[in-house]
Amino acid sequence: MSISLLLEMAASGDPERTAVVSDETRLTAEQLSTLADGGAGVIAASGADHVAYVGTGGVMLPLLLFASARAAVPFTPLNYRLSAEGLRELVDRLQQPLVIVDAEYRDVVAGKQVIESEEFLAAARSTEPVSEFADPDSVAVVLFTSGTTSRPKAVELTHNNLTSYVTGTVEFGSAAPDDAALICVPPYHIAGVGAAMTNLYAGRKMVYLRQFDAKEWIRLVREERVTTATVVPTMLDRIVSALEAEKVELPTLRNLAYGGSKVALPLVRKALELLPDVGFVNAYGLTETSSTIAVLGPDDHRTALSATDEKVSRRLGSVGQPVPGIEVQIRGEDGSVLGPGETGELFVRGEQVSGRYSEIGSVLDADGWFPTKDVAMLDEDGYLFIGGRSDDTIIRGGENIAPAEIEDVLVEHPAVRDCAVVGPDDPQWGQIILAVVVPAEGAQPDPEELRGHVRQHLRGSRTPDRVVFRDELPVNALGKVLRRQLVDEFQSAAKEPA
Repeated sequence: MSISLLLEMAASGDPERTAVVSDETRLTAEQLSTLADGGAGVIAASGADHVAYVGTGGVMLPLLLFASARAAVPFTPLNYRLSAEGLRELVDRLQQPLVIVDAEYRDVVAGKQVIESEEFLAAARSTEPVSEFADPDSVAVVLFTSGTTSRPKAVELTHNNLTSYVTGTVEFGSAAPDDAALICVPPYHIAGVGAAMTNLYAGRKMVYLRQFDAKEWIRLVREERVTTATVVPTMLDRIVSALEAEKVELPTLRNLAYGGSKVALPLVRKALELLPDVGFVNAYGLTETSSTIAVLGPDDHRTALSATDEKVSRRLGSVGQPVPGIEVQIRGEDGSVLGPGETGELFVRGEQVSGRYSEIGSVLDADGWFPTKDVAMLDEDGYLFIGGRSDDTIIRGGENIAPAEIEDVLVEHPAVRDCAVVGPDDPQWGQIILAVVVPAEGAQPDPEELRGHVRQHLRGSRTPDRVVFRDELPVNALGKVLRRQLVDEFQSAAKEPA
């Protein structure tokens, strides 16, 4: 099944329904479909084998996603925050691309076939339409991984991968007539691609906020009568802070999903208490899995928040249970499948799982399992707990230490707002445990007090060797901590002469 069919079904089912709201632009499902056909004509006429996009998204994301599909060429939204050199390196890895770029980023994009977004929109309205259904096993979308520690990998997602995800997690036309989704995740992330497909398929109006601002987010929720939204941890933190500073009612908001990276439990609890009528959803997924593979739903959030049973209350720190069509395994270092309560590497399998990269090929094993590189554990009731990336493991004196284990304890201290634990190199221990702490507002925590707090809750070998303070942690657009940057910063400082 081609992703083109998702738009065709939406346009046939309710052609006059508002599908996209982006700044001053409003398009019905039929108008979006017509524009995608014209956009496909522009792409086909260019002779390009690939479409790339550099910009902040909005209407351009669903338009280019479906126009590329109808022209039967892959689509790649690129990180507009990259340098000109970084963007050029990624564009050069694409096969004969047509690059569509927002006007404000035109100066950082070079190449023979480059069209500004407004020019593409105008051409799409006047070009002879094209509409074909691509081979379901052909590549629909290519997304580059963040590449924070290595060369970005190009993840290939087929039409079948993406439509399997959509049809497996969303019921067609299931949204109520007044449902509206506020989308503010970056267009170059799988969550942005997934949101364009799932909301359209469900029949939900998509409201785009291209540059996140907490006050603007709150305004749009109220004015567009938003019923559901998806945010990353840093966005949730700013929304909570804005609502604490000025109490504003959000009467239409029914569901708020968060994900992209780990969210500190104190922030989750605060958000749940601040928005008691909102259903919270923790969504966990990867680019290679076409987005979400596990969900902790609204009922689980509220049950865990109020539970006195520790086994139930700790589920608030989980990512819930696998979505339909997804199988999971936790494997030990020897490849054996581990049981409930045992920690190892997470492997996943399902139709929506790609596990294939350009220039590398598939990394699925012989039975179709994908190695996520995430440390994980399943409890006896099937709730999945993610303990960070295996690459982040600190090996101190020959002992493997998961940073997340220490972070979960540190962040519960009342003087800590946020933290990250990393392992810089050390000649004696191999690596040491460095805790980088963002203090709570008005707090001046003592490093020894924080070390003692960890020692009270964990084995002594987990106690940070050093605690340093920062006003904020370096993160990417999805709120993921740039751990390598912290390690490099510390090691550079350590080498400076006293």
